[in-house]
Amino acid sequence: MHSKTKYKWLKDSPRGSKVIKKAIIPAAGLGTRLLPATKEQPKEMLPIFSKGVNGELSVKPLLQLVFEQLYGAGIREFCFIVGRGKRAIEDHFTPDVLYVEKLRGSGRNEKADELAVFYKMIEKSAMYWINQPYPKGFGDAVLKAESFAGKDEFLVHAGDTIIVTKGQSHLKKCIEHKIQGNDDATLVVRKVEDPRRFGVIKSKKTGKGEYRVLEAVEKPKKFVSNLALMPIYSFDSSIFAALKSVKGGVGGEIQLTDGIQNLIKKGRKVSAIELPKDNLWVDVGTPESYWEAQQLTYKMFKGT
Repeated sequence: MHSKTKYKWLKDSPRGSKVIKKAIIPAAGLGTRLLPATKEQPKEMLPIFSKGVNGELSVKPLLQLVFEQLYGAGIREFCFIVGRGKRAIEDHFTPDVLYVEKLRGSGRNEKADELAVFYKMIEKSAMYWINQPYPKGFGDAVLKAESFAGKDEFLVHAGDTIIVTKGQSHLKKCIEHKIQGNDDATLVVRKVEDPRRFGVIKSKKTGKGEYRVLEAVEKPKKFVSNLALMPIYSFDSSIFAALKSVKGGVGGEIQLTDGIQNLIKKGRKVSAIELPKDNLWVDVGTPESYWEAQQLTYKMFKGT
């Protein structure tokens, strides 16, 4: 799919006897920095540009692109953590066959094909929905999915950001590193100019673009490193016990970064892989980053 584009949202599923099939997608944030646009429309459903199945320029909700990318990495069980007022997400991920037929009846076959491919992915997947009634943090959202994950390994992917990969899928690499390295957690990091805005890691380099994580700190006031955590992780079930012992961190919320730090304190194996410089980070968390996401994705897919 999208074989003519320079960048691909979808990648071949990882091969091997053991793969990760589950993903937790927190999408319950209030999106207050994007008000009033996000009063009724979740920020995860804000549209950005993509390439359609027939090669035309397309506009899709960011969360749909996250789902498609995870599906392309072999994920088949999806758990969305949603909050009040997020019904639009569940509605979008509910196939509407009659609408597709209506599009075909009016001659809009390209758009019908677009939705039909998306719905086929949904039908081949198991979709779960968990409510987070109060915004208590990213870590709290992950903790609410403990019953979904069970004892299986799984990915966590934020619903309001996506990495566009050139070359090997970063998701596939994260999955393979988690399994082959027998990690308790594998993190995705990238170098940033201002690490104070992110969770960051102190680490020891173990290979090209690979690190052993020695410490994880959420939004450090003092410089720790310039390796910032991207909101994409692979875990085993040990993260849940680690999160249960976390007290309110930055902003009084349960931070996933603090749960990762608890894993490290307990002697668990935590590794990180670094995104190559040519990977593109698309984020819709602020008005500025959303405008950048619009420009970046339009330039990326227009005329390619």
